[in-house]
Amino acid sequence: MSRVENFNDPRVQRTRQLLLQAFKTLLQEKHTIHAISIQEIATRATVNRATFYAHFEDKYALAEDCVREKFQRSLASKLPPTSTLQRETLHSLILAVFDVMTLPRRYYRPANRQFETFYETAIQQEIKDFLLRWLQQVPSVLPRPVETLETTAQTISWAIFGPAVQWSRGDQSISKEVMAHDVLAVVVAGLSPVVTVT
Repeated sequence: MSRVENFNDPRVQRTRQLLLQAFKTLLQEKHTIHAISIQEIATRATVNRATFYAHFEDKYALAEDCVREKFQRSLASKLPPTSTLQRETLHSLILAVFDVMTLPRRYYRPANRQFETFYETAIQQEIKDFLLRWLQQVPSVLPRPVETLETTAQTISWAIFGPAVQWSRGDQSISKEVMAHDVLAVVVAGLSPVVTVT
């Protein structure tokens, strides 16, 4: 996670982008997070180590931000910023999750397979946050406690994320489109006690 407080400062954003780009380039070259040092990231980004630590706790926090940013970009390309909770948008979200869950296989070699968990955690949290934003926008006649929406978003995020993880780890003999269709049916049914999905 990013550590700087004034995230909207253009200089902060520029430095963060330099660090993210340096990390992505090094990851393509070395194919493993384990082989990348913070000094290499800082040098490639043309900043010093102190600047790196002002933005990120360690290289895994930087990697998590990289994962989240990639997923957010993927969602932005499939869903307009004004999208709301509907069957069609849920389907697009589920497909985006299946797409992004195939990415770790490229970079997580046996030497650093243990870091796959942080990747998956970042994606699951992004799904939950995205669903929560949608749920908060749905008009309701009766008041819904924030806790109920949080729990619903958490539960549904796992209903999407779990099958995507299992599919990405398997032989993928069932297409992502078929999987997404089946997951969508479960998700819509799971949301029905809280909201109506059209």
